[in-house]
Parts: sequence; C-alpha cells; structure tokens
Amino acid sequence: MPDDFVDRVRMHDLAHREDGGVPRRLLASWQRSEGYGVPLEEVEPVFTGTDDLGSLFFQCGNEVLADLHSTLVGEPVSLMLTDAEGVVLSRLSGDRGLLQALDDVHLAPGFAYAERDVGTNGLGLALADRVPTLVRADQHYALSLCTFTCAAVPVFDPASGRLEGSVNLTTWSRSSSDLLLALARSAASNTTALMVARSSGRSPRPATRGQVFRVEVPRLEPGSGTMHDLSEAWNAAVARAERAMAAGSIVAAVGEAGSGRATLLAQAARHTYPRDRILSASAPAPTDVQTWLGLWGPELGKDHTAVIVREVDMLPGWVAERLRDLIRLGTASGSVPFAVTAERFEDIPAALAGLVDAVVPVPSLRDRPDDVLPLANHIATRARGREIGFSSTAARALRCYDWPGNVDELSRVVAAAAGRADVIDIGLLPPEVLAGNTRHLSRIEAFERGEIVRVLNADGLTMAEVARELGMSRATLYRKIAAYNVRIPRERR
Repeated sequence: MPDDFVDRVRMHDLAHREDGGVPRRLLASWQRSEGYGVPLEEVEPVFTGTDDLGSLFFQCGNEVLADLHSTLVGEPVSLMLTDAEGVVLSRLSGDRGLLQALDDVHLAPGFAYAERDVGTNGLGLALADRVPTLVRADQHYALSLCTFTCAAVPVFDPASGRLEGSVNLTTWSRSSSDLLLALARSAASNTTALMVARSSGRSPRPATRGQVFRVEVPRLEPGSGTMHDLSEAWNAAVARAERAMAAGSIVAAVGEAGSGRATLLAQAARHTYPRDRILSASAPAPTDVQTWLGLWGPELGKDHTAVIVREVDMLPGWVAERLRDLIRLGTASGSVPFAVTAERFEDIPAALAGLVDAVVPVPSLRDRPDDVLPLANHIATRARGREIGFSSTAARALRCYDWPGNVDELSRVVAAAAGRADVIDIGLLPPEVLAGNTRHLSRIEAFERGEIVRVLNADGLTMAEVARELGMSRATLYRKIAAYNVRIPRERR
C-alpha cells in the first residue's frame, strides 16, 4: 500500500482516536478508492450530462428538494439529487460562495460523483453501501473535498426496491453538521412517499448513460487498468498505437463498439506519455453539445495533456469542424497527443479524418477469447472492490460465448453477477450467455437451453437425474441437447 495512503489512514486514526479509531465503513471506502486509482490531491469526475430527467424519482425528488430549499434560503447548504450511478441531476443553494466552491470541484449537474470516480464522499459512499451516510471534512479521500461535509441518503423504488439515486446535502466543513443527515433522511423519506402517491403515472427508467467527458490523471491504473496478461492480438494493437503516438502521429482506433478502442488508446498514451493527463470524451447528447465543446478550449492548450475523442463517427459535421478548429488552436504552440475512435475509418467526419495519420484496427472480443477470463476477473474485482471467484462451469460458459456486445456486454454481465455472490456460478449468468455460439434462439428457447446447461453442470447427477430434474424424458433431453448444440460435460458422457 502506498506511503501516502498509509499516512492518510494514520492521520485519520489520530483525528478520530477518541471515537475508537477510523469507522470500518470509511476505512473500507478509502481502501476501495486507493484501489480504483483515485488521486489524493484533487478530483476529476466524469461529465455525462443530464439528458434523462423524466423519471418519477427525479420529478418527486426535485419537488421535495425545492420545498426544503425554500426553508433554507439563508443557509450555506446545497441540496442535490443524484441518480443510481452518482451523476448529479439537480442542485439548489442560495449561497453563491458555496456554489462557486462546488463548481471548482465539479460537484454540479452532469458530473458523476460515484466512489470509483472521486473516492470517498457522502453521496458515493451512500450509494456504494446503500445506507444513509455522513462524510465530514477530512474523512473525504481527496484533499480537494475536505472543505465540505456531505450527508446523503439512498432512495429506493417503493415497488421494486431498486436503487434509484440519492438525496445529498452538502455544506462547509466548518458549519454544524448535526442536523444535516436528519434533513437528508427526511427529504429521502418524503421523496419515497411522493413516489408511492404518484406511482400510477410513473415514467420508464432511463437507460444507463455513457461517459461523455473524463479526465484521467497520471496514476498506475488508467482507463480500465494496466492489464498485462491479455492476448497477443490485443498487445500487438496497443504496441502499434504506441509506436504511432511516439512518432507524433494522430491515431484512429477502429473496430466494433464496446471492443475496447478507447481503453487501447488510453493504455498506449499512458505508456508513451506517462506524465500526461488523459482527457477523453465521447459524442454528447444534442442538449449537451455547447457544454461539451466548452470543456475543450481551456484543456487543449495545457502541457502534458493527451486527448482521446471517442465515437467521432457519431459527431455531426458542424461539431466535428468546431472540434477541429479547437484542436488546431490548442496545438498552435506545439504538439498535443491526440487520438480518436470509430467503428470504421470511412465514417469519421472529413474535418477530423484529415487529421489522422495512423489507423489501428481493434479486434473484437470473439476474436480474442483468451482475454475473456482475465477481463472478467478484472471487472468483478472492480465491481466488488476485492477479488471474487468463478466456478469452472461459469468460466467455461463465459469463454464459449461469442460476446456480440464485446467488452461492454461482458462488463454488464459480470458486474451484475458479482453484485450477487462471492463466487460467480453458472446460475448467475443470463440465458443468452449460456446459449453459447449457436443459432439465434427465441427468448423461451434461450431460457430452456440455459436451464439444460445449468442442470447438466450440477455436481453428482446422472443423465437420468438431469432429465428428471428438467421434467423431461432422457430421449427428449438428448434431442434438445443436439438441437441446442449443448456441450455435455466429460463426466456425464
């Protein structure tokens, strides 16, 4: 464990010795933050935008916070609503000084404040542990957040129990925090009650938003981590991008969506420019275009900054032209490492395609099956903050699936399973993964095939017992095994 992290723990232990030492939840959060590679000095959260504001949770929560704000106009308190990923949806405060300070650390609408993005903080820890949380002053992991005290309470859907987001109240660290958590609890409770009252008119849950803007500061684990045990196909593509960057070329990584194009560029940039920040962005929603463009101007002229623009094939022509002009302006006094991603080079807008010197094809995950299990272990560790196991049958199913959604799909599947058990078994995997590489199946067929695979891989059952468990004859079982192209475990043959 790094010395600076140990020093922080010792400092906190001294500060809280009269309370019996550092609270266990807080220490666990610091350790996770250190594992995520969050810098100690300052935070650089993800900007995703706030396009989806039509949910029942947002409507009810915003109404509750507006009422509470009317009673706290003269108080130095900011009232915020976040979604389940820690993205700030709304913010209210009558204190201009507090608002400016919050803007300085990007604790503002559209920015993600999950624990993995900025380390230990009130709303991030409340969402991670799913319990009401108060984080005071130097209990924050990042030093730039130590001027604040934050109280946050998670809000759950009253019908399904699904985590919807959080209510967060933030004030100065020097202000009294005695009532802060109580106010946050009250606001969360009132939000839930209002959701129940209006549940008949609920709106669909918005889709998970992707990262629109991100800054990676120099640290050991950029992007999705410095993984060295991946396939030769992946490592060769990274090396090719490194050579191009080292030669001062502008690189385009092309390949299927979700295949890891931006991660490849981030790893190549980190190896080539180890001291640089990595500024990364993907195509914004139409309502966020001006904000997105406004973030580039002051960044492109900075020293030691590498730039990655994701999914440039999704940018409208006029936005691509504006971005090209900003890049030229920012690089007028010198070379700035710059790279883009797209599915096909020919789909890159002409304004940006003219800047590209080297094209690096990124192989899809189905073309590098040896990467599936190392990536799955890495994803599961990040999801839980510690290593968890995979059963042999689950590992085999993951490796045999062709992953049409590439690494993005693998991430969704493994993260969901990792949140439910300490060992990922075949029963935690969705039917489509258990279906493996076979013809297109209907939803019912995929479910049936998944059940056959699950029972076949259960320990100690004969084929007759497998058929009985599935409620079919042995002849029917063998017929379906052949039709669904199911691989029978060696011990069953």
